Amino acid sequence: MRAIVRLGVAVLSLALGACASLSHTQRDHATAMVVQARSTQVDCTRLDACAQRSPLRELATRALAESTPEAPAHYALILDRGPDALLARVNLIRSATTAIDLQTYIFDEDDAGRLVLDELLAAARRGVRVRVLIDQLSALKHVDTLAALAGAHANFELKLYSPVLDRAQITYPQYALAAACCWRKLNQRMHTKLLLVDGAVGITGGRNYQDDYYDWDDEYNFRDRDLLVAGPVARVMRDDFALFWNDRRSVPVERLNDVGARLLAQGVPALPPAQFERPERAKAMLRDAGDRALVEERLASRAMRVGEVRYISDTPEKHHAEDADQQAVASGSLRGLIESAQEEVVLQTPYLVLSDAAQDLFRQLHQRPFEQRPKIIISTNSLAATDAFIAYALSYKYKRRYLREFGFNIFEYKPFPTDAPIDIAATGALPDLFPDGNAPDNGSDADPGSISPSRALTGESGGTAASSSARPDDEAQDVTPVDRGKVHRELRDRYDRRSSVERAQYQRALSREYTALRYSTRRANQPVPLQRAGVRIGLHAKSMVIDGRIGVVGTHNFDPRGDHYNTESAVVIEDRDFAQALRASIKRDIAPANSWVIARRDKPPVFSGLNYSIGKMFEAMPILDLWPMRYATSYEFVRSEQCPQPLLPSDPDFRACYQPVGDFPEVAVGLKGITTRIFTAFGAGLAPIL
Repeated sequence: MRAIVRLGVAVLSLALGACASLSHTQRDHATAMVVQARSTQVDCTRLDACAQRSPLRELATRALAESTPEAPAHYALILDRGPDALLARVNLIRSATTAIDLQTYIFDEDDAGRLVLDELLAAARRGVRVRVLIDQLSALKHVDTLAALAGAHANFELKLYSPVLDRAQITYPQYALAAACCWRKLNQRMHTKLLLVDGAVGITGGRNYQDDYYDWDDEYNFRDRDLLVAGPVARVMRDDFALFWNDRRSVPVERLNDVGARLLAQGVPALPPAQFERPERAKAMLRDAGDRALVEERLASRAMRVGEVRYISDTPEKHHAEDADQQAVASGSLRGLIESAQEEVVLQTPYLVLSDAAQDLFRQLHQRPFEQRPKIIISTNSLAATDAFIAYALSYKYKRRYLREFGFNIFEYKPFPTDAPIDIAATGALPDLFPDGNAPDNGSDADPGSISPSRALTGESGGTAASSSARPDDEAQDVTPVDRGKVHRELRDRYDRRSSVERAQYQRALSREYTALRYSTRRANQPVPLQRAGVRIGLHAKSMVIDGRIGVVGTHNFDPRGDHYNTESAVVIEDRDFAQALRASIKRDIAPANSWVIARRDKPPVFSGLNYSIGKMFEAMPILDLWPMRYATSYEFVRSEQCPQPLLPSDPDFRACYQPVGDFPEVAVGLKGITTRIFTAFGAGLAPIL
């Protein structure tokens, strides 16, 4: 009994501490301290702020010169590869002459985050105005870091969006308190992501500022996508950023309770020098960002000239309105594009949890006369690849509905794709096994820089199922002096998934799209253990192609959170060449080497109709969906003379060319398999916040 009382006292003390608030006078004092501490020294006296010449920045100059009010011109560049996305950011930051605006959901203090942060501070010191806006729940981890940045330079400003309990950081007990007192505010997050330079060229898409978005994590990385766009639409981006920056929910860090208290108690700390986990990799990135010829070759030369570009974005008004749907500009615009489809919708989302409005839309599309139905192709995560197994459990619940009522063709991303735009060498995994610094290449003609995670890092050819989907000449091309048995043994010992999920270093990388839920349990959204080791890849790209003529890249997961809680943004380009390039990028992700196909399970020999009816009845129940016989399962393509090309599940020859590989291929089922089914049975009520 005494232990319970002590626990109650401790929790109450923490809750009261969370409520402790600075007075208005104290906040003003903290603000005055950082203003006084901010350096006003500028390292450059030139009008261009000593900006580095950049072929990416010059795309904007070219686009503006070629534009007229009646015919705007833009240049667009799809950033599929993580290192390229980081290279583009650093290069653009160095090219800024007047202003840099950065808006993001996650900003970590790992190698990638600190490298970008140092570049932003360097830009401020040479005379560029830098404004950084981060969602509070995913902001920099340490109060000391935030306090140091508050007083770093007169040209550098940092705000946090919608700070819960008026704090920069919250603990688990404080999260519980916030959930009890301020549930709506807790869930209203800024998911918008934008880097804008000189109001002329911007980058938006799925990537945050964390190692695993740039192939810099040695255990788990995202296959993500950004879009760099240069031209007149950047002015719309600038105005949109200003709405967020000037909104009352965006609070200077020095006026928050914990940061302000730190400043008042100990003054403005100095920002310690960066301590990179892999300094040589950071050094190489900084060097490459200054290599004009390399940036031209790898990035700028691949930019496409397009015409009119639209930037659609939810503003902070979405969080002010009583009915958020009225201000859900991004959701409404994207649904309008899907509704306009006549031939095909190719949709890529990491979390296939659809809002009611989205479900109604797809149901209506499928109810069109057969010859007028657009083909719906979905690229999403498998349970083995996802970083949010609760979200996967809910998509698993509705597979029958997605296939039968909406007509989806679903492709689920593999955790070890063999032809993905992922640079495994950049992750730093097992450098001692590759003396030349390069992991074996997979021989892909789609992207010469791609490296095979499964073959390079597991000591296998991709597993029995995956190997059946390889090109006939893959085995001949897979020549490497590396001892595969040695690689496998090293990885088994050093990267066993069942033990690594317990390590704090691994857990730190798991604060993703569901930040508002991550405090509910320390293990709620960890990737599941797998049957083999390796650098795991999870899909994080959010893109769409309509009828091969409209391309969309943005932040929206096409889920209830995006509709009701998060602010979202997207770039829409109505240009056939661009749309086809984006479609090719997504089609690569759904190729047999990289994805499994979801299709109807073979009918049981008896009582198939009864089984279907009972399964449908249980699916309709918000809880107690306990029927074990699921409608669909995963399939693997088996290439042969009779099956030279992959097929859609609707093709009459599908079952002759595909073999079932189970509901959760690659997963070491165990407890996570059980909990996945538990959330399928009981977790439907979480859908609105997922």
